[in-house]
Amino acid sequence: MAVFEQQRPRLFALAYRLLGSAAEAEDMVQEAYVRWSQAGPVEVPAAWLTRVVTNLCLSQLASARRRRESYVGPWLPEPVLTGDGALGPLETVEQRESVSLGVLILLERLTPVERAVFVLREAFGYGHAEVAGILGITEAHSRQLHRRARAHVGEPRKRFESDREHHRRIVRGFLRATLGGDVAELERLLADDVVAWADGGGTATAARRPVLGRAKVLRYLRGLADRREAARIAWDIVEVNGEPAVVVRDAGGDLWAIFTVEIADGRVSAIRTILSPAKLAFAGTQLM
Repeated sequence: MAVFEQQRPRLFALAYRLLGSAAEAEDMVQEAYVRWSQAGPVEVPAAWLTRVVTNLCLSQLASARRRRESYVGPWLPEPVLTGDGALGPLETVEQRESVSLGVLILLERLTPVERAVFVLREAFGYGHAEVAGILGITEAHSRQLHRRARAHVGEPRKRFESDREHHRRIVRGFLRATLGGDVAELERLLADDVVAWADGGGTATAARRPVLGRAKVLRYLRGLADRREAARIAWDIVEVNGEPAVVVRDAGGDLWAIFTVEIADGRVSAIRTILSPAKLAFAGTQLM
């Protein structure tokens, strides 16, 4: 039991990166615990558990992909508050990027095995020989899959604001301008080709298509600000998935929405809003 609990945070961080879902990641870790409790002596527990969780997630990804084909509106990953280390160390740009919503969405383009190779290599630093052992493939195949995954995802840091405090200042200014209805400031902050996504999961009111371009996003933000006034919503900035994000609570103090702001060349290039109660459940427990 003690050995497994020592590994649990790392296993959750791995499963979350593979699935983009905190709830499903917890399920995979729990299933790994069941298998661990039924197994005989294990020579290297960390390696054994990594292999079990990875392969459980590979099976889960196949069914998750089918469910997402019928998902109502844009699908976004479940947000996780990371200020307390819930997803492991996020000190470097590469570590923070590996859990950002933008990268997790890009990982949806990969096959399950490509995604596993990418996550094990990029986020956890496994060598190709180790990855091959975990996945039951050859080292050459691991290298090939990693090259293919990297080509799909793109080079790191091109879409990621490396200065955390600068990112936070932009988010703070963006939030202040949105709440204050400062159109001129928003026009300055928003990139010409800014895109806004909203995930309501079919249960919360949300745009079912991406909002494209500065003018349309401005109208979208005015609508959010109006809803805040109507519901007396409170806003705050916290770290979500390694980035400064806006947490929105309703009049009763319950989590109503989380939106992340992606920065490129000093301007807001993407806004992702999670409104689905199911997607907010894990973050809601973190805020308690």
